[in-house]
Amino acid sequence: MPFIELTGKTLLDVVNEGEVDLGELHRAGVVGDSILRINEHGEIELRARTEWKLVGGLIGNFEHRLRDMTKLDWA
Repeated sequence: MPFIELTGKTLLDVVNEGEVDLGELHRAGVVGDSILRINEHGEIELRARTEWKLVGGLIGNFEHRLRDMTKLDWA
């Protein structure tokens, strides 16, 4: 499945208010320099030491915002 990778800081720029529970992301370990990836379905995964961990999801029209903010496309 294709993803777009980004940092925790960039994720905060991408999400709309109320779209993601920021407290939940923080409790899952997401910080500014975290490595994350988002798939085309909006599932957010955090890079852990040996795996990717599902930590939340985006809803709505996130695709355009995600590509604009990261300057990346699905890979």
